[in-house]
Amino acid sequence: MRFFRTKAFSAGTLGCLIISGSLFGQGFLAGGKAPRMFGTDMAVLEAGEPRQDLPCKVDDVKPLLGFDLKFHAGFEVTVPMRELAGSENLLTIVFRVRPEGKPEADRYFIQRVKVPELDEEAKGDAFLQGGFDIGEGKYQVEWLMRDRAERVCSQVWKVEATLPAKDKQMEMNEPADTVEPSQFEQFHEEPPVPRNPNENQLNVKVLINFAPQRTRSATLQPVDTSALVSILRTISRDPRIGKFSLVAFNMQDQKILYKQENADRIDFPKIGEALRELKLGTVDLKKLAVKNSETEFLSELLQKELGGSEVPDALIFAGPKVLLEQNVPQETLRSVGSVDYPVFYLNYNLYPQQIPWRDSIGHAVKHFRGVEYTISRPRDLWFAVSEMVQKIGKARQAKRAGVAVIQ
Repeated sequence: MRFFRTKAFSAGTLGCLIISGSLFGQGFLAGGKAPRMFGTDMAVLEAGEPRQDLPCKVDDVKPLLGFDLKFHAGFEVTVPMRELAGSENLLTIVFRVRPEGKPEADRYFIQRVKVPELDEEAKGDAFLQGGFDIGEGKYQVEWLMRDRAERVCSQVWKVEATLPAKDKQMEMNEPADTVEPSQFEQFHEEPPVPRNPNENQLNVKVLINFAPQRTRSATLQPVDTSALVSILRTISRDPRIGKFSLVAFNMQDQKILYKQENADRIDFPKIGEALRELKLGTVDLKKLAVKNSETEFLSELLQKELGGSEVPDALIFAGPKVLLEQNVPQETLRSVGSVDYPVFYLNYNLYPQQIPWRDSIGHAVKHFRGVEYTISRPRDLWFAVSEMVQKIGKARQAKRAGVAVIQ
């Protein structure tokens, strides 16, 4: 379930009442046989008929494919504030998501929303929303909400999630006809990836810039964090890669946030801890006094990570565009020398038509005859990583055979 909030107009004054902090934990109940729940709730779900004892308006949120290669669906609910006015109330939301023709795969969700005491003259609407993740397929959602007075609002709707024909080869991270609760902790531990121990697996180094799309933004927006984490997870889930070195940095703060060397997995919880300490929008006076300090930071990063003794099978840059007043000087790039492995850039850019020109990292990658991919949609990420890993494998084979490969 996603977050809930209430927007209210009270006594003619525009206000905002946030009740997400009053939520009880999301309940994800077992599938298959109906779980133990309030008796009348199950009766309402089984009836499958809309009810308005508690007046509310329910709009379904159409499935949207995320960079995590899962479809995200959900609902939005508005309730007149006058219906919640008075002493403290408790809204209980229960819903069932059923894959078409597969009642054994039913999933039940429950959420309780504690509503604080509201003025009897409160005006406007309360707004709540929730969500869940699904794979490709057709589903039916049976939904209800009741208050402490046992008034019920209920609704039923259909959901269909499907990939375009040209994207059918994409491997989704949610199997078809399955339902799961949305994962809100973006830096949760990655499940083990089955890898063939008999294969000579690839060793890659990833340099990822955790920064917002808007260069001067004072916060790293959830949509940006989600996309960047999804880039890392897509790379980490490829069974052909067995070793990872990682440098997480932030260009605005000109700071290395986290480093990991030659590991068999990417430590996402540690990255999350490091990002929580990131404070965008603050200015270090010492750095401000240095002309083109961001260029200097990027130059030092390139010299250290490309010019070091470690020789991975590939080096991968990832992140949003880095538009500096001055690119890394050519003499600095030449001082690194030639790199004996392919270089790639997964450029996260939601609006490529607005910023079509090459950025500072792109210029550096071009110098090393690397390949740049623009990641604007989920399909871009899947196809880019698939092609990139294939190129890395071919480059390593060619290197061992003593043959030069043009990327």
